[in-house]
Amino acid sequence: MLADPLGKSGLPEEGLSLVDEVLDIVAENGEGVWLAELLDLKGKLFLIAGANAESVDQCFQQAIDAAHCQGDKCFELRAAINLARLWQEQGKAAEARELLAPIYGWFTEGFDTPDLVDAKALFEEIT
Repeated sequence: MLADPLGKSGLPEEGLSLVDEVLDIVAENGEGVWLAELLDLKGKLFLIAGANAESVDQCFQQAIDAAHCQGDKCFELRAAINLARLWQEQGKAAEARELLAPIYGWFTEGFDTPDLVDAKALFEEIT
């Protein structure tokens, strides 16, 4: 809970340190319920810290994979939105659309929720 505000306050390294500590605990005890969210947050903190695009991309990909394995479409969508935005900024609009379309298309309701609103806006922006 502290890592995100640290990143937004200009202290992404401290936030990354906290996330890494929690990821170590998750690895030790096998409780991966928050794994996707932690990996997504790590990717966002990497972005704020100015890490290389490959590291950021990898975190978002791992978050998508973790959420997918857990069957958590909401976290999968959040991570996909973040990765699609990264790819859009890198000039990879086609890849961003291909990533976002099936995950967004899975949803049949709740289109007024913030994540789905963001996904729709981004999808329209890159289409």
